[in-house]
Amino acid sequence: MSLKRSKSIDRLYHEVADYDLVIVPDSPLADALNRRLERPHFGPFAITPRRLATRRRETAEDRTAFLEVIDETDLSWKEVAYTVGNVLQCWEYRGSADAILEYEAFDTPATRTVVDVVRSLQTSSRLLADYEIDVAADEAIAVVGERQLTNLERSILPDEYDSIDRFTDDAFDLPAFRIFESPTAIIDAILDAVTRENANEIGIVLEAGSDYSPLVESALETAEIPYYGGPGFMDDRDHRAFVQLLRCTTAGSDTRVRTIKPLLSCLGATVPVEHDEKRLVDVDDPEIDWLRAFTEDADALTFEETLNAYEDRTGRTLEGFREELDTLGVLEESITADAINRLAFYLETYEVPIDRDNEGVLLADAKSASFVDRPVVFYLGLDEDWTHNSPNRPWVDRDEEYERNVDGFQTLLQSGVDRHYLVQDAAGGSPVTPCLYFDALLETEFDRFSDLASICHDRTDRSTGDGFDRVPLDADVEPKRVETVSQSSLNTYANSPRDYFFGRLVEGPDRHYFVEGNLFHDFAEFVANHPGFVDDARLEDVVDVMIEETRAFHRAIDIVTQRTRYRIGLETIVEYLGEHAPTDTTFLTPSSGWGANFFAEYFDRDVDSPATERWFEAEDLRLEGKIDLVQSPTRLVDFKSGTRNSASQVTKYASLDEPSDRPNFQALCYLTYWRRQQPNEALEFTFFHFLETLDDVVTGDATETLEDCLTTITYHPIAFDEFVQSRTVFDELREEAANDCTRTFSKTDYETYLATFDAHDVPRTRDADEMADSPFGKALVEHLVDDVGDYKYVKNGCLQAFRHLCGYRKAGYFVEDLDAFERFVDEQLEELNRYRRGDDRFPIDGRAGEPNYRYVNNRDMLLTESRSTRDGLQATQIEEPLEAEPTGAEANR
Repeated sequence: MSLKRSKSIDRLYHEVADYDLVIVPDSPLADALNRRLERPHFGPFAITPRRLATRRRETAEDRTAFLEVIDETDLSWKEVAYTVGNVLQCWEYRGSADAILEYEAFDTPATRTVVDVVRSLQTSSRLLADYEIDVAADEAIAVVGERQLTNLERSILPDEYDSIDRFTDDAFDLPAFRIFESPTAIIDAILDAVTRENANEIGIVLEAGSDYSPLVESALETAEIPYYGGPGFMDDRDHRAFVQLLRCTTAGSDTRVRTIKPLLSCLGATVPVEHDEKRLVDVDDPEIDWLRAFTEDADALTFEETLNAYEDRTGRTLEGFREELDTLGVLEESITADAINRLAFYLETYEVPIDRDNEGVLLADAKSASFVDRPVVFYLGLDEDWTHNSPNRPWVDRDEEYERNVDGFQTLLQSGVDRHYLVQDAAGGSPVTPCLYFDALLETEFDRFSDLASICHDRTDRSTGDGFDRVPLDADVEPKRVETVSQSSLNTYANSPRDYFFGRLVEGPDRHYFVEGNLFHDFAEFVANHPGFVDDARLEDVVDVMIEETRAFHRAIDIVTQRTRYRIGLETIVEYLGEHAPTDTTFLTPSSGWGANFFAEYFDRDVDSPATERWFEAEDLRLEGKIDLVQSPTRLVDFKSGTRNSASQVTKYASLDEPSDRPNFQALCYLTYWRRQQPNEALEFTFFHFLETLDDVVTGDATETLEDCLTTITYHPIAFDEFVQSRTVFDELREEAANDCTRTFSKTDYETYLATFDAHDVPRTRDADEMADSPFGKALVEHLVDDVGDYKYVKNGCLQAFRHLCGYRKAGYFVEDLDAFERFVDEQLEELNRYRRGDDRFPIDGRAGEPNYRYVNNRDMLLTESRSTRDGLQATQIEEPLEAEPTGAEANR
C-alpha cells in the first residue's frame, strides 16, 4: 500500500532554511519549522497567513463575530450563527466579505446586516483581506503547500515567491494496520507505550467526537500522564453540571433521578441506585432536598444568582463560566427555558477559549491537523469519521476541497518517525469502514481494514494502578457453591451467563413494574386470606394507595390511566379468587409466609394461609421458588401482570432440546417440585394474567372472560409414549379431534392403533410434519390405509392425528420431560459453579447463542467479541512490543 511520500520536517526545513519568510498552511507546521531555526532571525520566519496578518495567534473569529452581531442586532442566536458562518466561509473561499451577496439564495436582510457588522470588525479575515506583504528587494519568500491555502490566504502573496511542494516523487509504503477488538484494547496498547517520562515525545491523532477521545483522556488522567489538546470548555464537569442545573429548573416534574446523576455527583449528593427511575420531585431523600427546593424556587432567579447558588453549594468557583455569561450579556437575565436553550446552543456551537499547559502527550484532531511534530505518533480509528464534510455551498469547489483534504490526510499519516495505526475491524457486529480518502489513495479494493495489510492483536491484561482495596484470601478457600437456583435466575443464566454474573454483583434501580407487581401479588394474597373483605369502597382505597406507592415512577398525565389499569387488575383478581378460592389446604404444612404483606399491614389483618406465597427450597432438586397460590392439591397458580402466552409458547420457551432465545422455566421448575409433593398425580400449573381483559374493558367491548386470562400447563405422571397408547387418547382421536381424524379413527379399532406402537417408537417431537415423516408416522398411515381404505381423507386424518398427539407435548409435560429438567438443573449448576471457581470465564452467549438483549439487565457490561474473531481471523501476536522508539537526534537518524 503506497501514498505520495511527504517530505520529512527536517528535509522541509533544509529546503526553506535560507528564505527570509516562509508561508505555510497550518500552525503546527509553522511551529515545527520555527523550532528548527538554526540562525538569528528578525521577525517571523515560518508563519501562516492569518498569523502574519494579525501579528498574533489566530482566534476563533466566528465566535468573535457572533458575539458582536448578537450585541448589535435583534436577530435570533441561531440565525446569527448560521449567517455568520456562511459570510466568513464565503469570504474565505472568494476573498471578499460581500461576495456572498452575489448568490440570490443568500442575499437576505439578515445576511446584509451581518456583512455590514462583520466587515467593520477587526477579525482575522478583515485583517487578512487588507494585508499586503512588504517585500524588500533582497528578501526571498517561500510558500509551502500552496494548494492547501484558501483564496483569501493566497490574496496576501506577493508577485514573486518560490512554491515548495510538501511531497516528493517517491512512494510512501503505509505500515500495516494494527487491529484490536475494542477501543478499550487500543487504549491499553497505548498505555503500554506511554509514560510520564516520554509523554512530550508522543502524539495521538483521533477524531475529536469519537469514543476514543474521552477514553484516551480518562486513561491518561488515571495514569497521571500529562497531555494537552483534548478537553474543551464544556468538558469541565462543573460547567456541564451547571448547565444541567439550569435545565432542571425548567424541565418540569417528570425529571428522573438517573438523568441528573452527574449533577448530583457534582453537588456532593449520593442517591441510592434504587431511586434512579423515579421522578425527582417524589423521591424522599435528604441528599436531594437542596436540589428539589432550589428547582421549586427557581422561577425568580437570574443566571448570576443560579451560578452563585451552585458555587455556594459546591464550594468551587466558576470564574470562566461567569466571564462567559457576562460576555453574552445574560448574567442578569432570568432563567427561562428559552434563555437556557440559547445558552446551550451557544456552548454547543462555539468552542470557548481556555488556557492550556502545552506539556505532555499531544492530542490532535484528525479533521483539523495535517501535521504532528512528535517522534512517535499513534493514529486511532482511521474510520469514516475521519472524512471531512465538504461545505455544500455554491462558493465551494467541492472537487478542489476534496483534493485539498486528501493532501492533508496524506501528510498527516506521515507525521512522526515511529507511526502506529490502531484500528477496529468491526464494531457492534458490523465492519468498520476505513476513511474515504483511502479509496482515492490505494489501488486495492477493500471494505474493511482486514482486507488490507494488517495485524490482529489479542487484548493483553494490564494494570493501571492498585485498583480496589482487597482482602487477602487463603489460596485454599473455595468460593461458596450455589446449591439451589430459582426459575428467574435460571432464565437469566440460560440467556446469558455473564448477565447472570453481573446481576449478582450490581444493584439495579427499582422499576415501576417491580413495585406494581409486588403490590398486585400482596393484594392477591390478602384477598385469598380474607375473601369478601374487599368491597367497592376498600377496593378504591387499594387503588389510591397503589397510586401513591408508584407515583414516583409515573408522569402526572399518566396517573388517570394507571388508576384505570390498577382498578381493572384488582377487580379481576377479586373475581378470580371469588370463583377459584383455595380448596383442601389441610395437606399443607403451616407456612410463615414470604416476607411482609403491604395490605395486611395497611388493613391491620394477618395473612397466614399456607396456600399463598409459599416459599420452597428443595435441596435434592436444587430448586427454590415461591408459589403464589396452591389452589388445590394438584393445581398451582401464578399471578402475572404481563401479556398472556399460549401453552404452546410456554413449553417452547422452556425447551431443552431446542433452546429458545426467551428462556422461561417457571412452569417446569414448579411442576418438578410439586410432583415430589404429590407423586403419581396429574398436575396443573396455571398462569393467571389478570390484566388480559384491560383493553376490552376500556373500549367497552368486554367479550373476554376469566378463562381468557388463564394459561394452564399440565403434567401427566406417565411417559409420553405410554400416554398416547392409552385408550383415552384413542377415544379422543375418534371423538374430539379434527373432522377427518374422527372420521378415519372411528372406522378402525384400538388394536390396529396399538399395532403401530408395537413396531415403532413414538418420536419425541412437537412438530406434526416431523412425526409424519418418522417410521412411526409412516407405519400408522400404512395401517390405517390398509384398514380403512386408500382415501384422501384417511391420509389427511392421520396428519390431523399427528397434530393432536403433538398438541399434548405443546400443552404440557410428561415424566421424561421433568426427569430431563432435573438433570438439566444439575448440569447448569455444575457449570455455573465451575465458572465461579474461575476455571472458565462466564460467557456472554447463552444456550440459544447470542443473548436476547431485550431480556438482558446489564447490557453495558457485556463487551462482545470482535467481528474479526467471530469471522475466524487469526490473532497474530506482535513480534515487537508496541513501545515508543528513542527520541531526539537518535530517532531522527
